[in-house]
Amino acid sequence: MLDLDAFIADCLAAVRAGDDHLGAHEVMKRAFADPAGVLAAVGEPTQGGLIPLYRSDELTILNVIWKPGVTIRPHDHRTWAVIGVYGGREDNIFWRRLKDDPQGRIEAAGARALSTGDVTPLGRDLIHSVNNPIDKLTGAIHVYGGDFFEIERSEWDAETLIEGPYDMAKTRALFGS
Repeated sequence: MLDLDAFIADCLAAVRAGDDHLGAHEVMKRAFADPAGVLAAVGEPTQGGLIPLYRSDELTILNVIWKPGVTIRPHDHRTWAVIGVYGGREDNIFWRRLKDDPQGRIEAAGARALSTGDVTPLGRDLIHSVNNPIDKLTGAIHVYGGDFFEIERSEWDAETLIEGPYDMAKTRALFGS
């Protein structure tokens, strides 16, 4: 079973060593070699939520539990992130800004489905939307290089794909947190 205290300490050590993104990715890959151990450490999900496991100005670690069918609109983080799925599936669509578009619109640029045991890094400038396409809760650990709840960032309207300020209250409501 994953030792959450050791996991958090290893992520913090990676950030403090200046290895942040790459170091945290290595920590996550080691942890998610045993997704059942991650599940045992955080517990079986029973409802959607954004559950902080650790939060500071330098690092946030969340247990993200996606309700069936939930989609979060395109958004950026303005920091690096590493995502690992310990149960279910998380479909990501990656977006890029349209050049010279005064409204900051975006277009789809790729996709990646993450299933149980998968880990992927997300770069500082990445824009993505996420969907849980299955009929059960999906559990994932998300590690961010900063305070996830305080970083000013953008989201894009799902219909027009026009950029606007990120609405954390809307995100919390979507997850039931």
